[in-house]
Amino acid sequence: MKKLFLFLMVVAIGSTAFAQKEVGGIMLPATQQFDNQTLVLNGAGVREKLWIDLYAAGLYLNERTNNSAEVLTSKEPVALRLHIVSRLITSNKMIDAVTEGFEKSTGGKTAPIQDGIDTMIGFFKEDIKRDDIFDLVYLPSKNATAAYKNGKLAGMVEGKAFKTALFGIWLSNRPVDDGLKKDLLAGK
Repeated sequence: MKKLFLFLMVVAIGSTAFAQKEVGGIMLPATQQFDNQTLVLNGAGVREKLWIDLYAAGLYLNERTNNSAEVLTSKEPVALRLHIVSRLITSNKMIDAVTEGFEKSTGGKTAPIQDGIDTMIGFFKEDIKRDDIFDLVYLPSKNATAAYKNGKLAGMVEGKAFKTALFGIWLSNRPVDDGLKKDLLAGK
């Protein structure tokens, strides 16, 4: 009986260990549900600048992979969670960072998706504070990327080219942070 109890305790502890992942002092869920699809945490890391943690990030996919090109070109759902951990992140700083990220991600060729970029930037104009959570989610059924702030839909931007550029901020050949890219692609 003692062995059975011990076995059940190990199973219970082991299963809760996979229920979420701690990154930068933040617990990220192991799965997320969007558009009636369950996405699994592929990898997670922290965006740092000058040794200061700015946000914890988690990449969610249908199937785990370490191939960034596969994620960027896939027609499957993709989600990126950004959990703000620093009071230094402001709306203006986030807008500047996202704008720079699109420039890098597209190699400076933002004109074809500029309307989408402007729309996405608009989602970050509201005051940003520590513990705000942004979920950026590509929904293939709508061919659009949804932006959520603290679980509330802020809006959507249509098009696969926009999706590729947006997620390219973190996963392209010129990501915002090479170490974070590696952490997000730790799935396989």
